Amino acid sequence: MTIALEERAGQELVSAELFDRLASRIAKERDMSREFAARIMDQALAFLFACGQSRSIELCPSQLVDLGWHTFILHTREYADFCQAVAGRFLHHVPNDDGAGLTDAEEEADRTTRVISSSGFAVDPELWLTFNLSCNGGDDGCRASGKDGNENTDTNGK
Repeated sequence: MTIALEERAGQELVSAELFDRLASRIAKERDMSREFAARIMDQALAFLFACGQSRSIELCPSQLVDLGWHTFILHTREYADFCQAVAGRFLHHVPNDDGAGLTDAEEEADRTTRVISSSGFAVDPELWLTFNLSCNGGDDGCRASGKDGNENTDTNGK
C-alpha cells in the first residue's frame, strides 16, 4: 500500500506576516494581482528550500520565481535567518546579466521543479514552464551560490 504524502506550500516556511509583506510588495511593484504575487512568492520559497537541500544539483529559478527571490533578498535580516534555517548557510544570488551561456530553459525548469517536488513542495507549473529561465552553466549563473560562487557544490564533500 502506498501512502500519498501531501505536498507542502513554500509559504509555510515563513511567518504569515512576512509572506504577506513579500507577496504584497511584488503585487504593488509589478502591478499584478495579490493572488498571482503570492503564487510567485510561494514558489520562490520552495525553490530556495530546494537550493539549500540540493548541494550537488544546479538549480535555476524562472524569471517569475526570480522576482520572488529578489523581493525576499531586500528583507536582509529575514532572508539571512531563512537561509540559516533551511540551508545552514547564506544562499547567495549570482545573476547572469549579460545572458552569456544560456542553457536550455525547458531542461533547467524540469530539473529544478523535480528537485522542488522531491523536497516535498507543490510545483506551480505555470510559473516554471511558461517563462524562460536565464541561467548559465558556469559560476556566474542565476542560481543559488555559496561562499565560493556555487552553493550547490561548495560543501558537497569535495
